[in-house]
Amino acid sequence: MSGRSKHFRIGNEQIDLGETKEIKLLVAKNYDYSNAYMPVKVIRGMKDGPRLFVCAALHGDEVNGVEIIKRLLKNKRVKKLSGTLIVVPIVNVFGFNSMNRYLPDRRDLNRCFPGSKNGSLTARLAYLFYKEILSNSTHGIDLHTGSRHRTNLPQIRACLKDQRTNHLAHQFGVPVILDADLIEGSLRKVAYKKKIPMIVFEGGESLRYDEITIRSGLSGILSVMQSLGMIGEEAKKSKFIKSIVANRSYWERAPHSGILILKKKLGSVVNPNEILGIISDPLGNDNIEVRAKEKGVIIGHTQLPLVNKGDALFHVATFDTTKSVYKVIENFDDKFDYEER
Repeated sequence: MSGRSKHFRIGNEQIDLGETKEIKLLVAKNYDYSNAYMPVKVIRGMKDGPRLFVCAALHGDEVNGVEIIKRLLKNKRVKKLSGTLIVVPIVNVFGFNSMNRYLPDRRDLNRCFPGSKNGSLTARLAYLFYKEILSNSTHGIDLHTGSRHRTNLPQIRACLKDQRTNHLAHQFGVPVILDADLIEGSLRKVAYKKKIPMIVFEGGESLRYDEITIRSGLSGILSVMQSLGMIGEEAKKSKFIKSIVANRSYWERAPHSGILILKKKLGSVVNPNEILGIISDPLGNDNIEVRAKEKGVIIGHTQLPLVNKGDALFHVATFDTTKSVYKVIENFDDKFDYEER
């Protein structure tokens, strides 16, 4: 897909070179017969080029991406655009309005692509996005957060065997890239089948704004757009974060039910048998240590202190070597310090 057509249409709207349009794609009607729309904004530069989609809230409770897109649209560098930027701040409008990960039919939208025109509500929403957004794009960035009561270190998940996707992942500038398997029914899987390079940005937790995640997500999108020739370089260059690729990851689970105290934070480099947390009873007895099985970096952990035996507590990414990981995490913390606004 070249993306170099003078005529470009989403829904019933044609967007010409140099035009910006806000489009409301009808998803379905609500119980009261009011319309539920997927909001879309399309910005076309005077010169044609790549068509990049950026979407958020595929899971309705993942709100960090909505703020990232709001800030992207206000960024001065986007005003002088080559190519086309397609933003969808809220894909799962039903879940977003009910602060819920899923749709009313309890299906996970990110397991239903490419969807079906005549299927379930979730399948129809997946089909709408597939037909109107993905199929009109040459590249994609999908913004996510940790699931309920979990938080993630800003990271990229991508299929690195595809060279164009590999390039996008390394241009984003986050500490960790997880070479993640393609899951059946996911947006990444159908994008891969259509030969559209796409990456997933993960950071923060559901239903909470996290400033570092928001700022690193915005910086990453702009970096990708610059690498695609869609925008020029920033006037004042900031430090670029060179990512480390994780060869795999594992979850450290609760060996016992009780109350968890975290002993390590996101981005901590941990060694085998190192204590990650301690589980005890309400009186502080029976302190049970949660230890790392392998050396790696904590890229996610639970935010809930009340745990059951078997609960996923710490997500640890593993590397061939962790020598350079310390420096990468340190550089990332320096660049996105909370006090820098």
